[in-house]
Amino acid sequence: MGGPVARSTGTGGAPPGVDREVPGLIVKFGDYPLHHGGVGAIRSLGRLGIPMYAITEDRYTPAALSRYLRRAFVWPTTGTEAPERLVEGLLRIGRRIGRPTVLVPTDEEAAVLIAEHQDALAGPFLFPKVDAGLPRRLASKQGLHDLCGEHGIPSPAAAFPQSYDDIVRFAEKARFPVVAKNREAFVRRERPAVNGTTKITTPEGLLALARHWGERPGVILQEYLPREEAEDWIVHAYFDQDSTPLALFTGVKVRSWPPHAGMTAHAYVVDNPELADLAARFIKQIGFTGIIDLDLRFDRRDGRYKLLDFNPRMGAQFRLFENEAGVDVVRALHLDLTGRPVPDGEQRAGHRYVVENIDLPALIAYRRSGYTTPHAPARASGTELAWFAGDDLRPFFTMLARFVRPGSKHLYRLWRTNRRGRGAGSG
Repeated sequence: MGGPVARSTGTGGAPPGVDREVPGLIVKFGDYPLHHGGVGAIRSLGRLGIPMYAITEDRYTPAALSRYLRRAFVWPTTGTEAPERLVEGLLRIGRRIGRPTVLVPTDEEAAVLIAEHQDALAGPFLFPKVDAGLPRRLASKQGLHDLCGEHGIPSPAAAFPQSYDDIVRFAEKARFPVVAKNREAFVRRERPAVNGTTKITTPEGLLALARHWGERPGVILQEYLPREEAEDWIVHAYFDQDSTPLALFTGVKVRSWPPHAGMTAHAYVVDNPELADLAARFIKQIGFTGIIDLDLRFDRRDGRYKLLDFNPRMGAQFRLFENEAGVDVVRALHLDLTGRPVPDGEQRAGHRYVVENIDLPALIAYRRSGYTTPHAPARASGTELAWFAGDDLRPFFTMLARFVRPGSKHLYRLWRTNRRGRGAGSG
């Protein structure tokens, strides 16, 4: 699939009226230095002349070395720290910046912390005001499942075992394969049951994994939607204080890593009014404000879109989506919080996004997977790369330097986790 590679330089095509006096701060907790979403947000706002700051693990992460970053605040965290310590750290950074700053969280832990400590953070920072408990509930697999049930949003059937005995009973009756996921934000950092979404093909495989989950397994066991009968979709949007979408985008996921369960590796912008309407109605019903990143799977067996994940923050692949006015969800966030109008416009249908370091292993894994994306265009209208940008080269080369050994080890570990879920029952 061909198509020109997008190369952004300067502020061409930028939305009008940007407030360059209000900086942005990328907020992340946990040790994941190779995060292309953070780099994308720094570039997106930095290209508009907005001063950008970021929390980084060290001074040599790709984000820390972006030409569009004014300063990296080196603050190694695990995501398991006491909330009070994280809040104090953010306030200390706010005092160093010295002026009101828009917060851009890149993980669930950051989004939940900001929501639950709005009063303490409201002085030095700007962020969408939302019901304090809602982001935690949305980031929780059980909380999301319950909300879907309350509002009539399709989602896969799920069980929430409270003990090993519950898992044994589940294994006796369940239809395999099933999918295991960590249930709660924060807990996934402190006591992860699985290293990401894990497909388990047999009762024996489930019981083998569950022996390591402790007395109170923090997992959700979810219905598996067959990849041969499914198509993965994504929705990214920004909603104002009235839960009205100021920017809303839909796309189809071609590949992810780990396969069919992890981060987007290759995706296309595809217009889907039905999906956009479903997302907008759900957000209105629950009263959410801010950026969302939704993962849904279209089940061809019953013709329904089933909500798999709700990330109440910027998604790593958000730069896939931009409208004709040059607005993506991070730019919409900054415009809205600084009192500027958010220009409307059609999304760039046919545009694609490629994450260079994970798309190659994903491509190999998908060759015999049986998964198809009939809604993906035959040819891309343009391509945005996650890491490489002609006007900001250092993040790309830093990623390469840091990815070779630890990145390969990480990909291998994720692959082994999924393989163990399949193989434990085959002996």
